[in-house]
Amino acid sequence: MEDVERVKAEALQIMGVFSLLPRLVVFDLDYTLWPFYCECRSKHDTPSLFPHSRGILHALKQERIDVAIASKSPTPDIATTYLDKLSIRSMFAAEEIFYTWKDKTEHFQRIHSKTGVPYNSMLFFDDDNNNIPGVIKCAPVDFLFYFS
Repeated sequence: MEDVERVKAEALQIMGVFSLLPRLVVFDLDYTLWPFYCECRSKHDTPSLFPHSRGILHALKQERIDVAIASKSPTPDIATTYLDKLSIRSMFAAEEIFYTWKDKTEHFQRIHSKTGVPYNSMLFFDDDNNNIPGVIKCAPVDFLFYFS
């Protein structure tokens, strides 16, 4: 648990440098919050997060920044089981976990509808660059940030 607190403190220090922070941070799951694809695993497996994920999530919560999930996992049942097993599911203001062969435009439209947070107040983390163009199209020109 000390690593979680160390990462949280470091994240809070970094956030303290900025005068403007997002109202909502949206994360992909596979290879963004955890180091695997859900469809390659079983519900019975024990999942793990990337080492810094939990500390960052706790830092965002402390700063009252909402978090959401936008995942194209073809196995949403496994993804939600893992969120429960990791005891982090309650941290998310919105969970959009469903497969589509397209980008994550619909995921973001649903997140926006559920949270009321404008696109230009969102920060998006995803390991797959192919998910970005459509999201940018559905958002205004001043979409806040994207990190791959």
